[in-house]
Amino acid sequence: MLAATKKVTSKKTAAKKATKKVTSKKTAAKKATKKVTSKKTAAKKATKKVTSKKTITKKTTAKTVTKSKKTKVICISHKEDCDGISSAALIRQAFGGDAILVDYPGQMEALNQVVLDEKLKSLFICDLGLSKKTQDEFIDLMAKLRKNKVSITYIDHHDIDPTVVTALEKLKVKVIHDINECTTVQVYNAYKSKLNDHASFVATCAAITDYMEDRPLGSKLLQIYDRQFALISATVMTYNIVGHQREPDYLQYLVEELADSKFPHDIPNTYEFAQIQVEKLSQMIAKVKKGMKTMTNLGHMEILDSGASGAVNFVMGLSGKDVGVAYKERVDHGIYAVSVRGSKNCKVHLGKIVNLLATSLGGSGGGHDKACGAVVPKPKIKKFITELNKKVK
Repeated sequence: MLAATKKVTSKKTAAKKATKKVTSKKTAAKKATKKVTSKKTAAKKATKKVTSKKTITKKTTAKTVTKSKKTKVICISHKEDCDGISSAALIRQAFGGDAILVDYPGQMEALNQVVLDEKLKSLFICDLGLSKKTQDEFIDLMAKLRKNKVSITYIDHHDIDPTVVTALEKLKVKVIHDINECTTVQVYNAYKSKLNDHASFVATCAAITDYMEDRPLGSKLLQIYDRQFALISATVMTYNIVGHQREPDYLQYLVEELADSKFPHDIPNTYEFAQIQVEKLSQMIAKVKKGMKTMTNLGHMEILDSGASGAVNFVMGLSGKDVGVAYKERVDHGIYAVSVRGSKNCKVHLGKIVNLLATSLGGSGGGHDKACGAVVPKPKIKKFITELNKKVK
């Protein structure tokens, strides 16, 4: 009996040990599972860290790319006179960036190029009037640039259709426009807090060369300086600009020198070159006397060996008429570049008349009341002069 009881007790003890072993195995299994789970959790955390780092890197890269994308500042300005060159110089001084210098026919081509520039951040357009022929395309290009988040400022003093101004303002293009002040004076007035003292002299010279030194802002600037000093400086600048129209690098050089606060007499060889231009112009007097033709209300002449803008005042003065027209063929474009000037006695707004007339003949044009220009297809030049003669009575 005792032996049987011992056997039963021994079996129970063995069963307990077996149970303990099973429990121990389960505990070990649980611990192993915990270890695996712990490893998985650690792996997940590590993965999250890596992913997080990648995300941060991606965000940083994205930010860097965005910043580097929009960095360029460009000013498209008129290359043919002191007002356009001086406007570009003051924009450069105030905002930095590069200048693209064009004549009126080249404006749209330049805009079609910059609209493709993904790095363009800010665009300034200075002293480039719009004609009936170009204004719709101009607005379309402004819309594309604004869609690309480009900041645009249009600064000008030529006569513009009011509907164009409204369209530009709807696109949130900043429009600075006053027909009573030259463009450079308007640039100076808008950004003088960003410009140095010398900028007022640059603006004064531009006002003189555009015959607008008697306007409210222009006259105040001229009072700062000795009149004769300002007149000779403005004249020297004009002769250097007109005489280097086929040398774009030199025109860019003038923009840079003016932006660096140089007086014309500080720029090497400007006075010497002006003297050469004066000699050429003095010879032009005899050529105009010989080649000029007159109509009822205007004098006109085709110019062969110099710029039309340099001869047009002689044509007006020597013809004894209130309007003078000079035109020069641009063989490479199949057009005539036309300059028109009016005396103080001229009672019509030449810029408006020329704009409509040139557009109706397949060209373009426009400008001020007493000074303007046009581009006219070669076969239509005679009709242009005939019709202009009728309209300037």
